[in-house]
Amino acid sequence: MTSSSSSVVSARNLCLTYQTNDGPVHALSNVDLDVGKGDFVSFIGPSGCGKTTFLRAIADLEKKTSGDLTVNGMSPEDAREKRSYGYVFQAPALYPWRTIEKNIALPLEIMGHSKDEQKRRVAQTLELVNLNGFEHKYPWQLSGGMQQRASIARALAFDADLLLMDEPFGALDEIVRDYLNEQLLKLWARTNKTICFVTHSIPEAVYLSTKIVVMSPRPGRVTDIIDSTLPAERPLGIRETPEFLEIAHRVREGLRAGHSYEE
Repeated sequence: MTSSSSSVVSARNLCLTYQTNDGPVHALSNVDLDVGKGDFVSFIGPSGCGKTTFLRAIADLEKKTSGDLTVNGMSPEDAREKRSYGYVFQAPALYPWRTIEKNIALPLEIMGHSKDEQKRRVAQTLELVNLNGFEHKYPWQLSGGMQQRASIARALAFDADLLLMDEPFGALDEIVRDYLNEQLLKLWARTNKTICFVTHSIPEAVYLSTKIVVMSPRPGRVTDIIDSTLPAERPLGIRETPEFLEIAHRVREGLRAGHSYEE
């Protein structure tokens, strides 16, 4: 595990409890985790295991109940104010009345960048996600996969080192998902971003990640952290190799063990 001093994200005994009318809901329980610079970390587990809650806590969209959580050595609130991360949601969340170019430029407008700088960064990120030539289209004129790529471009536009992705390809068909997985790996290699990625798919987690975090059902605990031994170059065919299948088997076993955990 990376030492917390050099970690982009560091959690120690992190707990997060929601208060509801039916009583407290323990979403995260004693999570210990370090995400190193340049890591691609996938979070996998059943629905309700706290994967998205952990991502939202990093982004300061949820507040921890106890324990420690830092982002680039800062509190999540300070990291948010310094715009230390980009966030890609499950749905593209693009404004239908704005062109793709204007959607990508939105955070840059809010940050007060000049028109020239906005134009330069939009062009750069459109190229990164292979959407050149679509800048004047509206979201409804693009396929679901292209809309999600535009959403990724918007998260990349202000050049934060950390990218938080909450199951961005979950609603797409398998062929499009495979293509976007390949594109995301190429994008990660080109940009050296640190990526935290939530998924329900074992093959997706194993294919993309340098590290896979397996989580148990509520209260969300980390039951296994798997360092990938796969090479950096990963054609889709790697998913048929014994090495890939062995890692996938360990993830599956971790999920099964987490399900049988009873306090």
